[in-house]
Amino acid sequence: MSTIPRGARISSVQSLLLHAGSDPNPSTARLAPFASPYATDPVLQDFLHRTADLLCAWIGSAEQHSPLPLMRPQPSIAPNAEPADLDTLLHDLQVVMDGAFQPSHPGSLAHLDPPPLTASIAAELVCAGLNNNLLADELSPGLSSLEQELCRWFCQRLGLPKGAGGVMASGGTLSNLMALVTARASGQGLGDGVVLCSRDSHVSLVKAARVMGLANDALVFLPTDDDGQLCLAAVEQKLDQLRRLQRPCLAVVATAGTTVLGAIDPLPQLADLCRQHNVWLHVDAAIGGVFALSAAHASLMRGLDQADSITLNPQKLLGITKASSLLLLRDGHQLSTTFGTGLPYMQQPTSEHHGGEVGLQGTRPAEVLKLWLGLRQLGEVGIETVLSNALERRKAFAGQLDANRLTVLPGELHIQAFRSKHSDSARCNAWSDHLRQQLLTAGYMLSRPLHQDRFCLKGVFGNPHTTPEHLSELAQLINRSVR
Repeated sequence: MSTIPRGARISSVQSLLLHAGSDPNPSTARLAPFASPYATDPVLQDFLHRTADLLCAWIGSAEQHSPLPLMRPQPSIAPNAEPADLDTLLHDLQVVMDGAFQPSHPGSLAHLDPPPLTASIAAELVCAGLNNNLLADELSPGLSSLEQELCRWFCQRLGLPKGAGGVMASGGTLSNLMALVTARASGQGLGDGVVLCSRDSHVSLVKAARVMGLANDALVFLPTDDDGQLCLAAVEQKLDQLRRLQRPCLAVVATAGTTVLGAIDPLPQLADLCRQHNVWLHVDAAIGGVFALSAAHASLMRGLDQADSITLNPQKLLGITKASSLLLLRDGHQLSTTFGTGLPYMQQPTSEHHGGEVGLQGTRPAEVLKLWLGLRQLGEVGIETVLSNALERRKAFAGQLDANRLTVLPGELHIQAFRSKHSDSARCNAWSDHLRQQLLTAGYMLSRPLHQDRFCLKGVFGNPHTTPEHLSELAQLINRSVR
């Protein structure tokens, strides 16, 4: 029981909240800057309910608009001199929502950004309300151990050995960076180490090399085969060359799901090569890693369990609200060895470690909550359904494209890229630009990535609202453009 006199507590709180919640009528009372810790705040309840109404209306009207807003209204930026009332705050939110990208639209097929899981939306709200900090165990009791246990569950499902562990991160770019920093630390620095990857690997590796201060020639892009997979012979040749030059290889980075094609590098063979050369294998499975959670599709990720580190992003297909990325380590203790500082201003953790001691981030929200609750909502059957349906949509769409006039690019996941068979690259590029705009007018948003020196169009079929009828209409529009 607190020894602070009750009257002093009330006076202090009233002063802090500027008397904002004194009006018992929530429709006329001002929203307090900080909710009372002594009783349920009816004004906050009303505000959250009305905010939820706005959000549900925005999601529920997605099909009536374009995936991209035709107009982008700009809200007021600076705070007013006086606090804003509820109606003003709700209006400001509506303005922002009116100018937002709409992932729930059935024609939203451009990127790896599916609609959010409903449970994940709710967990995001609770995460903000809890405002716990995974920096230290005492600032996030319960949530710290939840993250550690969930990371271990992912490791177990992917087939990593006992002792594996991981950490959540704000996106795959940070996960990839932390993986390479850990790889370098495990090799006692590795001097002017080299990182080998495919020419279709993610751009985050370029950022990682810059942040780590690697030499200008340290990031080596190797060729891919006709299916977009990293060429084994090129990796072996480069490793042999580095050995002769006595230059260390910091890591080989394989990709399990490239951004444009969804190609999967030959993971088992790369793992064998890395063992022979005593080189760290990192797998950027941000896109494809979730398929390892399903017994029906785990064969797509064969060899993933042989990696030293893995990046996996549940946000890209399972609908976990952003950001949701995992870095998983074959030896989980290497994270604290690499990033631990001791946190001398915190009590010793009651769980395995402080969350701020196993990665680059110190202060972190409890992003584990939306991943955990989202997976609980889906269950094993739901995860299987999401993955299978995404693959089926891609297959159904690809099967309707005019193969006589379109080059349908290879890929194994739920991504399908294609381009016209114009031999002239300028005509091909102009066609893709014009068609993308036409499709957007018709309510279909595809992306237009650059691949092998010419632009193509790409669909990502992880949107559960896209029906067979949508796929047929989309294919017809595309086929008509090349006839």
